[in-house]
Amino acid sequence: MKKDAVDDILEQWSDERPELDTASLGVVIRVMSLYKAFFGQASAALEPLDLEVFEYDVMSALRRQGSPFALAASELAAETGMSSGAMTNRINRLEDRGIVQRKQDKSDRRGVIVSLTQRGLSIIDDAIRLRLDAADSGLSGIAAGERRQLARLLRKLNLAAA
Repeated sequence: MKKDAVDDILEQWSDERPELDTASLGVVIRVMSLYKAFFGQASAALEPLDLEVFEYDVMSALRRQGSPFALAASELAAETGMSSGAMTNRINRLEDRGIVQRKQDKSDRRGVIVSLTQRGLSIIDDAIRLRLDAADSGLSGIAAGERRQLARLLRKLNLAAA
């Protein structure tokens, strides 16, 4: 198998500190490197729609809810792992672009319900296709069965880290 830059780093550590087991560092560095690469691919894929990845994340969370494609702002923040302040800024930006709309929560006078507009629904439906194409392209070096195996291993790691 061909070597990558991480192999060089690990070999250097092994030369300097042969008593250390660097296997876990190899995994972590590669995952961090892949995050950067995949984020760049996602950003490039969304560029034709003039969307940032964070905007896609908000729209995707709403779209996955099914009709009426809406969540309370607090639920939307939790769904996307954002603080309420960050979510407010993102909702403002998407609302200014006509992609989402806010409505008063009838069950909570202080609450706000955020929903996709018809324009937002159209954009996110195009965006998911672009994201899937980018993901497929980013994983083109591994077979479908390997992708499923990798997904299981990453899920296991994700759950252990939580």
